[in-house]
Amino acid sequence: MQVLKRLATIGAIACSALSWASDPGITDSSITLGMSAPLSGPNGAYGLDMRQTIQAYFEQVNKAGGINGRRLELIALDDGYETDRTVANTKILLNEKRAFALLSYYGSSPTTEAMNGVFGPARVPLVGTISGAASLREPISSNANARYMFNVRASYADETEAIVNQLVSLGLKSIAVFYQNDGFGKSGLEGVTTALQKHNLKPSAVSTVERNSVDVAKAVEPIAKANPQAVIMVTLYKPTAAFVKAMKKAGQAPMFMTLSPVGTEQLVQELGPDARGLGISQVVPYPWNDVVPIVRDYQRLTSKTNPPSYYGMEAYLMARTMVEGLKRAGKDLSREKLTSTLESMGPVDFGGYRVNYGSNSHLGSRHVELTVIGAGGKVLK
Repeated sequence: MQVLKRLATIGAIACSALSWASDPGITDSSITLGMSAPLSGPNGAYGLDMRQTIQAYFEQVNKAGGINGRRLELIALDDGYETDRTVANTKILLNEKRAFALLSYYGSSPTTEAMNGVFGPARVPLVGTISGAASLREPISSNANARYMFNVRASYADETEAIVNQLVSLGLKSIAVFYQNDGFGKSGLEGVTTALQKHNLKPSAVSTVERNSVDVAKAVEPIAKANPQAVIMVTLYKPTAAFVKAMKKAGQAPMFMTLSPVGTEQLVQELGPDARGLGISQVVPYPWNDVVPIVRDYQRLTSKTNPPSYYGMEAYLMARTMVEGLKRAGKDLSREKLTSTLESMGPVDFGGYRVNYGSNSHLGSRHVELTVIGAGGKVLK
């Protein structure tokens, strides 16, 4: 009788193991999610903020019983905002770390390469990346890999159109572009050019800087020569700060505008008093407005060592979207079921921010609002 009981127990354990064997990263008690982002180097502040927010939220979810009884576990790898490292990290997350799904990536070129070369062909969903690039928003009918990319933020086309419309409404027509020479910058440049064409305008000057570089001297010269009324900067905070300082040193004082990936808080810290008057498009709600329910939820995760920020707010929205998908997918979880569940999950209102997916569109959101840096580095709406 004892032998039969032992055999029954072993059989139950074996069946339980086999039930999750088809997709890695799932056990009876846990779900493992993978993340690749810059955690060191010139853009490390972005990834660290995102990771800290997601970990705090997962801890909150786990304390409340997890997802259908399973704890959430995050494995975050440092890619330094380099495309080859992001691709390599994605392979490690899926093949060695055995992540069930992916969450909160960073960068246009890195995520696009990872989508088309790794997680798309492997049919593993990724929820959220800090990128508004068109290459991550292709119709699924034209790129099968796009089925596994679930965007949570608005596109660069949405951001640049809002910026251009605002500048033109102010009577400005001489608008230059300073962009980062990669997928992010080129996508932003295309967005600005397209938006200007709608007003029968074109960039008065264009210059570029390499990714992870602050060597802006050559970029300043042609733009300063054009003496523009405004400059739209499709760059991250260090080259943006270096460019603004160099332009002011050259006697130029145009209206400076930049896109959400710049990192508002990081840019203010880097520029100091020179940040005043800078305009920044944002793709998530103002993280200091506790009137908005989703913002209040996010603020409960913040602290003196992890204060509210735009990157933190966006990471929280990515994590909320993933958790909602996992909950709806149910106990009998698989990558395909999570993917199909997310595709049918829209529109979802998280309390002041809506995410909407469909079978052939994973755009997520088109939310854009413009902010300006005021006195003392305060972000104003």
